[in-house]
Amino acid sequence: VQLQASGGGLVQPGGSLRLSCATSGSIFTFALTNWYRQAPGNGREFVARITPGGTTNYADSVKGRFTISRDNAKNTVYLQMNSLKPEDTAVYYCNVPSAINPWGLGTQVTVSS
Repeated sequence: VQLQASGGGLVQPGGSLRLSCATSGSIFTFALTNWYRQAPGNGREFVARITPGGTTNYADSVKGRFTISRDNAKNTVYLQMNSLKPEDTAVYYCNVPSAINPWGLGTQVTVSS
């Protein structure tokens, strides 16, 4: 099962983007899913997670601005990002720790005027 993140792009500060993490299987229904990000020169940073039961957690730096959600019918997890800041610039990855291939390909998010 390959995880594929998409939806990144260039956006101005204060703007919004919605990232998607899709897979061919129904893994999101029964597995904890995370979003991480990695900015140039930095390590990978936790952003948000959603449990199979729907409980969500967020990094303090994105709390109140980002929302993680899941559509089981579409085998997709989303990350809605609002009020974006330049410091949100990074490559964003979805992660399912219990999967054979736990890391998907990332998607670049650039916040700049």
